[in-house]
Amino acid sequence: MIGVHGEGAVRRDGGGGGSPCVATRERHAGHDAAMDLEPYRAELVTYCYRMLGSFHEAEDLVQETMLRAWKAQDRYDPGRASLRTWMYRIATNVCLTALEGRARRPLPSGLGAPGDDPGVPLTPAFDIPWLQPSPDARVEAGIRADMRLALIAATQTLPPRQRAVLLLREVLAFSAAEVAVQLGTTVPAVNSAPQRARATLAEAGETTDAAEVGEPDDPKVREVIELYKRAFEAADVPAIVGLLTDDAVLEMPPVALWFRGRHDYGLFMRRVFEMRGTGWSLRRLTANGQPALAAYAPEPGGGHRLHTLQVFTVTGGRVAHNVVFADPGVFQAFDLPREIFS
Repeated sequence: MIGVHGEGAVRRDGGGGGSPCVATRERHAGHDAAMDLEPYRAELVTYCYRMLGSFHEAEDLVQETMLRAWKAQDRYDPGRASLRTWMYRIATNVCLTALEGRARRPLPSGLGAPGDDPGVPLTPAFDIPWLQPSPDARVEAGIRADMRLALIAATQTLPPRQRAVLLLREVLAFSAAEVAVQLGTTVPAVNSAPQRARATLAEAGETTDAAEVGEPDDPKVREVIELYKRAFEAADVPAIVGLLTDDAVLEMPPVALWFRGRHDYGLFMRRVFEMRGTGWSLRRLTANGQPALAAYAPEPGGGHRLHTLQVFTVTGGRVAHNVVFADPGVFQAFDLPREIFS
């Protein structure tokens, strides 16, 4: 299984691990009525995103966390916990409340078997709360570890409290005692939760070794994505298929449909170009620590309109997975122009 306790698990004195800025933040936070909570916003958004699978909701919940902390700051006791630990306790409670009675956020591949007809009608299922991507441009580089879409999707299969324990212990490296206080439970309960969580993640199929997945800034990965971009812009289906692994996965929320294998992937891409024409324009970016492309479809009157955001997993010099987000609501977090003229 990949490292839910990977490079993000860095301990800091004063409670819990995290980004390299934590120690500095603690020194400057202070314990008076004017305590500065803002430096914690970015990492808390990342934590809430991991908990909920929605970047928009994560930002809203962190705003609520900040408000609760500001109102309760006169009750904060630095002798009992660091300010950062206290903030994560509030954020965790906010997330758990938000998750009460709510269905998990899946990807189509987490809901059933792959499709076998690339010509099937593409009907959006807006009643499903789909997993959303996270824009790297709005996340600090030091806290992007373990953000791959596949891992976030697998984490969503965990019960909320178990999810919180896994993240607080193995991603953020808080001690078992700290997490027990944050969740109002016992140290033995905290210590047993990660083992159960890892077993659930394995059942969900999240067993890919992180070392096998190429990073966006790896020259070989950049070359693969550039070749894919050129092939897509040229509507060259054979070239696209030539860049795929044999069992490559293509899925496209909010359509509850996905395909596995180069053959069906290629047939679907041929259908896309038949429906929307050729002459697309693609822009490179990153999401969830993965390479991504914003795809702009040609407009009849000229120019291009934003059509999809595609997030790739590259392994062994080939595209192994492409999650194609077509919900316009997803685009807002990435500050992408709706139209381009080039």
